[in-house]
Amino acid sequence: MKNEAYMLAALEEARKAMGKTHPNPAVGAVVVHREQVVARGHTEPAGGRHAEIVALDAFRETGLQVDASTALVVTLEPCSTRGRTPPCTGAIIESGIRKVLAGAVDPNPRHAGRGFEVLKEAGLDVTPGILAGDCEDLNLIFNWRMTEGRPFFAGKIATTLDGRIATRGGLSKWITGTEARADVHRWRRYFPAIAVGAGTVLADNPALTARIGGEEEWCPVRFIFDRHLITFKDGTFKVYSDAWRERTIVVSSRAHLGRIRKLEEETGIRFWAIESGLEDGGLPEFAQRCHKEGIDGMFLEGGAHLLSSFLNFRYLDYLFAYRAPKLLADASGLAPFTGQEPVTMQDTVTLRAIRQAGFGDDQLMRGFVVYPNQKEDQE
Repeated sequence: MKNEAYMLAALEEARKAMGKTHPNPAVGAVVVHREQVVARGHTEPAGGRHAEIVALDAFRETGLQVDASTALVVTLEPCSTRGRTPPCTGAIIESGIRKVLAGAVDPNPRHAGRGFEVLKEAGLDVTPGILAGDCEDLNLIFNWRMTEGRPFFAGKIATTLDGRIATRGGLSKWITGTEARADVHRWRRYFPAIAVGAGTVLADNPALTARIGGEEEWCPVRFIFDRHLITFKDGTFKVYSDAWRERTIVVSSRAHLGRIRKLEEETGIRFWAIESGLEDGGLPEFAQRCHKEGIDGMFLEGGAHLLSSFLNFRYLDYLFAYRAPKLLADASGLAPFTGQEPVTMQDTVTLRAIRQAGFGDDQLMRGFVVYPNQKEDQE
């Protein structure tokens, strides 16, 4: 139980780095000395120190001397190869600490377990797998990129008990309460990009920024899926006119290439012209371009047409499903997804590795999306 308590402290550190370390994982580390956490650290922005180094530096500043009780506790297997910084395994060995408690294994197939092997070969006592699931959950985007090799697309919905995202007139403010909406902003801060459809811009004029109490407002890369450029017909929306408008990218159809070029000159906003009339909806091309530009994760906040497109073309990888204790009891209320026609419950899309949380009266269920013909492979 003590090991788990120490790992909880490391997890607390790691969460401070979430969303601030891409493309590196968010990692937390603590140094335990005589059963007390005496030093802490979390990953610095890319190019900076890794969590282990921050914690070891903090330990040296305490003036304490390493003894048999001293242990390093880290949420992710220490790196064993040189990147922008030297391998952490070397620094750990040089520190004189002889005991390492670790959480998740490095998801990179080329490195998985190697860091542990290096430490063990140097005579260190290594205990992996402590709260491994919680540690893995810290880095959904990094883990996906390491194993799947393409951007991680996660959808977000907020529904009533009967599964509606808006009234028949399209009104959705607010289905969930302030605590659930605050959690959405924390996830916005984690993802390097956010996406909505043109309908959401027209209906809500959203800022699509992360607004977290005690922190400066932050803006991810904002994608607006507007195939026919309808958001440029009337008025000026926040995403096109605020202080972060250079972080807005409009995804449209190549059929409007002439209009796109003119709008680029007039607004200074970036446009991605995608061949969206294809059988695949243009999503493979979109995903490839995201990968090329280093956008490894995206938070899809709707609306229903955008979410359904990603689901139906099997590009929705993860789902955040918030639910409020409200009933519309109206068959004409808007549903978050359409386009599937399952015959039996075995034909439905499901979630795996489910995690749940409560926010006031609201609930969150989240997990990886599993499509019908994938289920047998994972059972």
